[in-house]
Amino acid sequence: MGIDCRYCPLHKKDAFVTMTREELEFMQKFKVGELSVDPGTTILMQGSNSPQLYTVLSGMGIRHKSLDNGERQVINFVFPGDFMGLQAGMLGEMGHSVEARTHMRMCVFNRSDFWTFFRSNPSRAFDITWLAAIEEHFLGETLATVGQRTALQAVSWAMLKFFERGMGLGLVTNNTMTLPFTQRDLADALGLSLVHTNKTLAKLRDQQLASWSDQVLQVNDLDKLADVAETERSKPAKRPLM
Repeated sequence: MGIDCRYCPLHKKDAFVTMTREELEFMQKFKVGELSVDPGTTILMQGSNSPQLYTVLSGMGIRHKSLDNGERQVINFVFPGDFMGLQAGMLGEMGHSVEARTHMRMCVFNRSDFWTFFRSNPSRAFDITWLAAIEEHFLGETLATVGQRTALQAVSWAMLKFFERGMGLGLVTNNTMTLPFTQRDLADALGLSLVHTNKTLAKLRDQQLASWSDQVLQVNDLDKLADVAETERSKPAKRPLM
């Protein structure tokens, strides 16, 4: 049995804009089902033209791009509430793949229905634009991190962003959250070697700022971690939920 949009647990999270009952009922009309996948499953394939769009109900994954030489670039991390598949809808095919890192459960929408959906509810089209804009902003910040931050600053920035998202989703308890990614995932995302990433994480642990082991991230002082990353702490803007 799928979850009725009116009772979606994500609507209780601080990370998301509150929707009216009418908006939730409207969304329910366009939801065609739910999909559950195991860790390691490729949900969307680079170069494919998926007829479906997804909102992540639970679980986490990665977005990555494969190069012709066989190398891989992690371009982002997937959290609950993220909307996936829009790129194929706009450009004809996916420019990257999405892979589950945990068991994931997703709401499924038919891409062909969304044009009718937008005509019927244009405010939702604005929400899609907002999501695309925030994704562009994050990728710009990531590029600046890869190009200009030192390894210690870059890893601190990544730990801070993970933790801030986790807080908005209610995933943080007693300064810890489950983080099911690998050090290789982080190294690929930040343009670092695995050895350099491991040594940098050890520095943060020795400074008692943050530790990440056995898929559990602990942050002891977010303000000091932000100082090391040479960035400011900010409460993430509430995101629309599709």
